[in-house]
Amino acid sequence: MIVGTAGHIDHGKTALVRALTGTDADRLAEEKSRGITIELGFAYADLGDGGITGFVDVPGHERFVHTMLAGAGGIDLALLVVAADDGVMPQTREHLAILDLLGVHRGIVALSKADLADDERRASVTAEIDATLAGTGLQGAPVLPVSSVTGEGIEALRLALAQAAAATAARALDRRFRLSVDRSFALKGSGTVVTGTVLSGQVSVGDTITVSPRGLAARVRAIHAQNRPVQTGIAGQRCALNLAGDGVSRDAIHRGDMVLDPALHAPSDRIDATLRVLGSEPHPIGTWFPARLHSGAAEVGARIVPLAEALMPGAEGLVQLVLDAPLAASVGDRYILRDVSARRTIGGGAFVDLRAPARRRRTPERMLQLAAATQPDPEQALQGMLAAPPWQVDLDAFIRDRALGPEAAARLVGAAVVLDSGAMRVALSAATHRGLVAGMLDALARFHEDAPEMQGPGREKLRLVLTPRLPKEAFSALLAERIRAGDIVAEGAFLRLPTHIVRLSEADEALYARILPEL
Repeated sequence: MIVGTAGHIDHGKTALVRALTGTDADRLAEEKSRGITIELGFAYADLGDGGITGFVDVPGHERFVHTMLAGAGGIDLALLVVAADDGVMPQTREHLAILDLLGVHRGIVALSKADLADDERRASVTAEIDATLAGTGLQGAPVLPVSSVTGEGIEALRLALAQAAAATAARALDRRFRLSVDRSFALKGSGTVVTGTVLSGQVSVGDTITVSPRGLAARVRAIHAQNRPVQTGIAGQRCALNLAGDGVSRDAIHRGDMVLDPALHAPSDRIDATLRVLGSEPHPIGTWFPARLHSGAAEVGARIVPLAEALMPGAEGLVQLVLDAPLAASVGDRYILRDVSARRTIGGGAFVDLRAPARRRRTPERMLQLAAATQPDPEQALQGMLAAPPWQVDLDAFIRDRALGPEAAARLVGAAVVLDSGAMRVALSAATHRGLVAGMLDALARFHEDAPEMQGPGREKLRLVLTPRLPKEAFSALLAERIRAGDIVAEGAFLRLPTHIVRLSEADEALYARILPEL
């Protein structure tokens, strides 16, 4: 299990992690001298559940919310820390809103500095916390009074965390490997090391990976998972990967990069997504609204284009995100939007389509496609997309953009009709496939009726009369299928029905009959 702290500055998050794990998560001299967390901190502990729990300690200052966001992606449980003397503060609310937008719905609230509050004050702050959590994903989370000074409540919190760890379901391993990089450094005697949370799949020593969006190839020399050397790191673990390869260095890999299976490398700078605007946002979100986008540990400038009317504070809808730089992402990834001055959180949502069109992005047909694509189950999403215009899906892009592994991909292939040209695979519904076959045969029959003296149309002419219109590669696969089935005969560059025999038209036959005696 990975636990992420959250809460206002100076509410005791780092001290609490130290009390639970014995590790001081503040690494920088400036952090120790100023007594505040500036960078992400990491600690690990066996809480008694038989496994190793990782802790990501985040800064609480409003200036470092971007750093908090880099650490919040991929956590299993939020440890929201609220000081008993201060109560709920501005960054408590902002961190809570971010956790809610990221879909973090498991959490424990630590009422820290409990030694500074009497029973009446504790009860008052607990009631304030409960009211603040109402309507969020953490509604009803337990509130446990703790003190890092006296040790009060630390064992009770450790037990609650151990129970949560035991109840944490293993993440599915049927997706391809992705790790969101939050640190990159050089280790003497080892070389370049990157750390982050494994978002999906697994990675083993010796595997070849790609650092995206740059496209840097590397090999995994060694792995530490949850602070232990291992041969394989899996989804849900914090991992450190020792990487080697041409061009691999600490300076070549940055926070926000994605280390992934090479088959997934296809960064995007135009993404359609859902967006929920916080009720606290003072402005409606109109076309080309500027923002900073945070996804995983990445941060990039973005322009927001609502796909319907402007989104008012508290509203939710579909938007297109036009990014200043390509982003390595997957369908379903959560993201957060903050204003360009990094002073407030605007809202957040999930990525729906990584190959969003720059034109015709608001057509009724496009909106039907996006409505289907929002389904979290890949098979349901594919079936919905195949039932809407343009009635076809680039299957390889669909599988890649969802990081689906071989077994999940095979299930999709079995649930659709797939036209495989070798260069690309296009999925169709059975009904669309039947309609295309019938359309091909009908078009050939009409051509033969209109021009019986000709062998038949060329391939491209036949492709262009079909609805829906297929890419050339997919049409070639469909044509090859019908030729193998004996429905169509190919003669050089021309196509015909098996029953067609070249003959003169009735008018030409009559003319031929008149001139034949003169020959």
